[in-house]
Amino acid sequence: MKNRYEALLILNAQGKEESVHDIVDRLESEFKKEGAEIEQVQKMDKRPFSYAAGPLDAGFYVNFVFHGEPDLVTKLKSKFKLDPEVYRQHYQRLRERTEKKQRKEQPAKRLAHSK
Repeated sequence: MKNRYEALLILNAQGKEESVHDIVDRLESEFKKEGAEIEQVQKMDKRPFSYAAGPLDAGFYVNFVFHGEPDLVTKLKSKFKLDPEVYRQHYQRLRERTEKKQRKEQPAKRLAHSK
């Protein structure tokens, strides 16, 4: 059974700001190679870190929403850990997207009681 996941990747593109689009395309193809069905890719630009815990003080944030088998996240973590352009990574399982139920219109309740 395929689950829905979200992956937040922070890219180390220091000195390569022009090629961020190419890096994101390459990462997207890596997701697909491992069997992920990508639902959405959000490129969130370069953002500074709240505190510098390493050699970088900013990174390009990219958010992937995808469907995949439960062991896919482990494969992706180990693959991207070796990638020098992926500085940080975080994965989270999401609830399945459900169709919004149409709400029945209910008559407005009276706020003031009549005397």
